[in-house]
Amino acid sequence: MTAKYILYQPYKWLIFAPLMLVITLLTALLSASTSMIFSSRVGNFIGSCWARVTCWITPVSVFIKGRENIEPGKSYVIVSNHQSIWDIFLLYGNMPVDFRWVMKKELRTIPFVGYACEKVGHIFIDRSSPREAARSLEEARKKLVNGVSVVIFPEGTRSRRKEMNRFKNGAFKLARDLELDILPVTIVDSYKICSGDFLDLMPGRAGIVIHPVIKTADYIDSQQELSDHARQIIESAL
Repeated sequence: MTAKYILYQPYKWLIFAPLMLVITLLTALLSASTSMIFSSRVGNFIGSCWARVTCWITPVSVFIKGRENIEPGKSYVIVSNHQSIWDIFLLYGNMPVDFRWVMKKELRTIPFVGYACEKVGHIFIDRSSPREAARSLEEARKKLVNGVSVVIFPEGTRSRRKEMNRFKNGAFKLARDLELDILPVTIVDSYKICSGDFLDLMPGRAGIVIHPVIKTADYIDSQQELSDHARQIIESAL
């Protein structure tokens, strides 16, 4: 246990945690209400502000590389490695793309937050049956237009380290089904910020690297090859 860790604990419990609770509740209410009054884009923007503020009060210094690889107004399936829960704040607060998350339907039950996510337009996936999965796909198809993208972690769960787990094929099947290109993103060093559960965190520096787009149409005959190529690109920036 380092001196830095010990010195950070009073700040984490006495300042960060209460602030985070209040900000999250206020953001959820504001995002839901503005989504209903104005549009989901407004509600989603408020959500991204919540993520930036969370990084600021942790505090985390965030770097971003590769903004030039994004074509304004284009929809993507964004795929990224998944090191920690802090990946959500890094991407949501700093990716220069209007995107929605793919979330397990069980997360809809989180008080305030689940309701706000629904109103903002995040996509809840029901894996209980092929029919429900198809319905979720159709929901995604309707939302991912006019520059709205989606973020998926192909590893499926947090690695909690620099090395990546194996990729699952769901994100790449979705990209092919919806005829959207892949935007690979590498998350760097978020596992150093949060190595375990939500409040198992430390201040530091982390960031995202946005890679050139992968044309899904170039891999029409091989979904596995598309997945492998995306993984190699993401791994190259670690």
